[in-house]
Amino acid sequence: MISGSPSSEELYLPPPDGGIDAWAQVVVGHLVVALTWGYAASFGVFQNYYETHLPESSSDISWIGGFQVFCFMFVSALSGRATDAGLARLVVLAGSILILLGIFMVSLASRYGEFFLAQGLCIGLGQGLIWLPSLAVVSTYFSRKRAFAVAVSATGTSTGGMVLPAMIQYLTPQIGFPWAVRCMGFVLLFMAIIINLLLRTRLPPRKSGPLIEWSAFKEPSYMLFTLGIFLLYWTLFFAFYIQVYATETLHLSQTAGVNLVIVINAAGLPIRVPCGYLADRSTGPLNSLIPWVALCGILMYCWIAVDTVAGLYIFAVFFGLASVASMALFAGTVPSLTKDISKIGTRVGMVLTMMSVGPLTGPPVAGALISRTGDRYLAAQVWAGSALLVSVAALMGARVFVSGWVFKFRM
Repeated sequence: MISGSPSSEELYLPPPDGGIDAWAQVVVGHLVVALTWGYAASFGVFQNYYETHLPESSSDISWIGGFQVFCFMFVSALSGRATDAGLARLVVLAGSILILLGIFMVSLASRYGEFFLAQGLCIGLGQGLIWLPSLAVVSTYFSRKRAFAVAVSATGTSTGGMVLPAMIQYLTPQIGFPWAVRCMGFVLLFMAIIINLLLRTRLPPRKSGPLIEWSAFKEPSYMLFTLGIFLLYWTLFFAFYIQVYATETLHLSQTAGVNLVIVINAAGLPIRVPCGYLADRSTGPLNSLIPWVALCGILMYCWIAVDTVAGLYIFAVFFGLASVASMALFAGTVPSLTKDISKIGTRVGMVLTMMSVGPLTGPPVAGALISRTGDRYLAAQVWAGSALLVSVAALMGARVFVSGWVFKFRM
């Protein structure tokens, strides 16, 4: 039975690794990821609209999306600790209300400051409140199948990243931007209702304990992992400049540019679940994460040679596979670096808070490199590719500190 409170005896049992309650949390996680990362991945379609209807520069407009993801990650330390304290359902309800409020305020906004407050601040804070609790709850229901369960949840990025931008892109010419956003809001309302009905925590509350676990900073593996993930997310959203690259460099239509963003998100849909399954059954999440991040870095360098529409679509497909796999595996890796499962929410929240500056500053850094080199992408592509390879080195260092130089060590 999904509803109701678990008994104290049930709370202390090992993770069930299956059952109605457990898989219901995976459904919750999938919908939450669609509301958070899927929505963040669709910002390019909003950027296009704002550039044609607002007087601000594209760099200024990109701060809306960057600030949204910054808020999303920064408040994760609070939502993570609240989850450990047994407040997951209350926090998710509050976050759902903020997201819906922000969406409907976007439909009423007309000036840059109004869009920034509604989309950047309100929606970003709401996303930060709902994402980590759902991830932490899913992790507590699974042990052997944890990476698989988290990967299934993470496919929500592709679901949201395909459906949400398509709604805005194709409904706006028919009914106008405000009503297209409201239609999106009604879809998100339906998803939020399901999330709040199904969410159910399993572990007893950890009432005591600090907001920040300072001892984690003494663990080289944890710090190197955090550095690697920061660099990954610092550069990852630069790939969504592919839409601008397609329209300004290859002279494609705005619709074709949005299609490329949808292709990136769709390409990752079939890879998440096999990655999670492989991580559970064979390699471990961190061992699986490292080669995918390396592939992201290599593909950034490959982008330099792309000068045709066909080549850009091929790049979009392969980068979609690699980036989505990386994002899916990251969420399942932190629990493998955490000995005390009751601290998962706090530890993941700390990682997200420290890396929150990455998505905030990454797109503007890329935009500055492009504008200062005469609207050429070479400097930004080299920056992103190099940062991703440094990320690989940091993640490998985290693994070595845990396992030594044992090649077949599973983690």
